[in-house]
Amino acid sequence: MSVSDMFSDFIGNLAISNMSNISQRYGEITSALNKQFRDTESKTANRIQVGSFGRKTGINGISDLDMLYIMPKSKWDNYNNSGGQLKLLQATKEAILKRYPSTKVRVDRLVVTVTYANFHVEVQPVFEQEDRSYKYPDTSNGGSWKTTKPRDEMDAIADMDANKNLNLRRLCKMARAWKNKHGVAMGGLLIDTLAYNFLNSTNDYDSRSYSFYDSMSRDFFKYLSELPDQSEYSAPGSRQRVKVKKKFQRKAKKAHKLAQEAIDSASSIGVNDKWKKVYGRPFPAAEKASTEARDAAVNKSWSNTEEFIEDRFPVDIRYQLKIDCEVMQRGFRKFCLREMLGRKIPLKSDKKLKFWVTEFPNIPNPTQVYWKVLNRGDVAKQRNCVRGQIVPDGGWRTKEETSEFLGDHVVECYLVENNVVVAKDRIHVPIVADGSDYD
Repeated sequence: MSVSDMFSDFIGNLAISNMSNISQRYGEITSALNKQFRDTESKTANRIQVGSFGRKTGINGISDLDMLYIMPKSKWDNYNNSGGQLKLLQATKEAILKRYPSTKVRVDRLVVTVTYANFHVEVQPVFEQEDRSYKYPDTSNGGSWKTTKPRDEMDAIADMDANKNLNLRRLCKMARAWKNKHGVAMGGLLIDTLAYNFLNSTNDYDSRSYSFYDSMSRDFFKYLSELPDQSEYSAPGSRQRVKVKKKFQRKAKKAHKLAQEAIDSASSIGVNDKWKKVYGRPFPAAEKASTEARDAAVNKSWSNTEEFIEDRFPVDIRYQLKIDCEVMQRGFRKFCLREMLGRKIPLKSDKKLKFWVTEFPNIPNPTQVYWKVLNRGDVAKQRNCVRGQIVPDGGWRTKEETSEFLGDHVVECYLVENNVVVAKDRIHVPIVADGSDYD
């Protein structure tokens, strides 16, 4: 496959597959609010789809959707008083429940959250101002009105996308795939802001398209890796503050290295696999024949039992999760695997391994933890012990294993909220040659 074909297929694979379901839910919520506040049942009037979906930068698996409902101006005096902000959110909640009583709806600080099977919609009732900005309710500290300018953001993204040969929105989508692959805790508006700033800083991709998406990927990750640490950025158009949840430079530096390796392997049969290391499963696979040729080199037949979290849940990373591993052997002091890897201490066979979650995000909703242990390399295939099944945590956020045989193995951990993977981490387990590998 050419670079153009690979990245064109990649962008196609990122298309939102449940678009009709999302549109239906938007319409139901809008109709309920119009019925309550205007005595009409329009499914589209007086509503703005905002966030990644509204900016047209979201990808398949999107789970955090946003909309503004524009209140009638005549209602302003009803809510512009003490406690009016909470009263407005409660009225919004009641209107939705009145129409759809079995739907899960709750009032949060700034929005009303409507939860469905694989996504939720945050509904923000607003009052439109003369300058196209919107006043929205904030219930904290007794209540106040804040201002948002989503139209300015959407216009800025659309204009830059048009000026950059439609490359901005595609880059935003590719960056989301990278975020989901590597568990980078970045919000959608931060991704769009940084992609906007990157393309605004260069003319290299003003007239180029898919054939140059390999170099655009590499250059974008280099740009991210070299950004100074800062707590916030200014959003395109609105200039509103966009907070940085966690540092992303280290993972961007790794992505830059992987992208360069993929570019250097452009003429090899493994180039697709190289890009998959950057962008994950949505990136198109290599020709089946090449995979079979590599597998034929292993003498003993084996069963590919690896499972993929994307086949079980949508993936939309929003939080940071970190895992480590305690390495134990009788008569020796304990080590943490990440420390060993950093100090280049080899991990040999016959060690007890205890993986555990070292950083867990503060999420108010119920969550579930899953683990995946994948054995890689010829020895794993010869022993027909690839594993790779996704299993639920036992309740202690730990997973106990042993280092049995040679190979660069992988352990992954996933955090699921409302049937969506919202955080993940992985650690390599590179077991080096030892006598026990050949018994």
